[in-house]
Amino acid sequence: MTSGKKVPTIYDVAQLSGVSISTISRVLNNPDKVRLSTRIRVVEAIDELGFVPKAEARAHALQQTNRIGVITPFFTAPAFVQRLRGVASALSPANYELVIFTIDSIERLHGYLASLPLTRNLDGLIVISAQVEQSEATRLVEHGLQTVLIEYPHPQLNSVEINDFEGGRMVAEYLLHKGHRRIAFVGDTDMPEFGIDPINLRLGGFRQGLLDAGMRLPQELVHLVRYSQGQMQYRAGELLRQAKPPTAIFAATDFQAMAVIKIAKQIGMKIPDDLAVIGFDDLDLADYVDLTTVSQHLDESGSVAVEILLDSIEEPSQPPQHVTLPLSIIERTTA
Repeated sequence: MTSGKKVPTIYDVAQLSGVSISTISRVLNNPDKVRLSTRIRVVEAIDELGFVPKAEARAHALQQTNRIGVITPFFTAPAFVQRLRGVASALSPANYELVIFTIDSIERLHGYLASLPLTRNLDGLIVISAQVEQSEATRLVEHGLQTVLIEYPHPQLNSVEINDFEGGRMVAEYLLHKGHRRIAFVGDTDMPEFGIDPINLRLGGFRQGLLDAGMRLPQELVHLVRYSQGQMQYRAGELLRQAKPPTAIFAATDFQAMAVIKIAKQIGMKIPDDLAVIGFDDLDLADYVDLTTVSQHLDESGSVAVEILLDSIEEPSQPPQHVTLPLSIIERTTA
């Protein structure tokens, strides 16, 4: 006669959580379609019981699925496209299938982070520019789903990040060295509730860089608007039509820097003689329009994340790796 703990079943989860088996199935397969409060009850019951959702999941635990998942917001935004390109290029020779999970709400993010570790249909997971809560990090670790976070570090998980504050400070130093003394900052305010907020870090570093040189950043030279070309062009136009306009503008993203350049040219200003413009990201388009910018090596962040992930899959007992990629100013013709 064998002894040991009884293997929990889906019926045990249903009894403990007080929901139907069909609801539990939806939590595991379509979590964003289940009310948050219900989803939390089910996941907590699964965690408490140590339930493995399917019999075949136990088999998956013993062999690779050759599938890597990527959770990403704003799939069509250029910065995320370039990161995904880095991920895809690094995965291609490793013979892994790339599975993309796009998020547009915090509920969808929480849903994926709750269900993906449980279903065990992935060998590893990369999370781009989204917050991971402590309970979610613990679940990822306890269920053995190797994970790398890009831009949002957590001590329990692997991460690839940059120092946005230092990037802003570098821009201040660069523009001051070029002789500018009246410098404006433009950025956006459209940070999703599940995302990170690099804009304020870049602004903070920019302020600090000016303070280090004995200068303050006047509030009238700080303009934060919604993330759109139209809004940025309108606000940039107001800024450049001031009685005493800035001689240089630091745009928190390349996307916004291009909006500034467009309106400046419409006003009749020459770039960089009348106005110097510097961006942040180094998108593919930055080279095309000859934009001076801070390069955060977007493709490399994706490929480095894959390298760390595959290393962790091969050696799951090693401690989490935390990599900070260096920033560099790419000098072109706009500043």
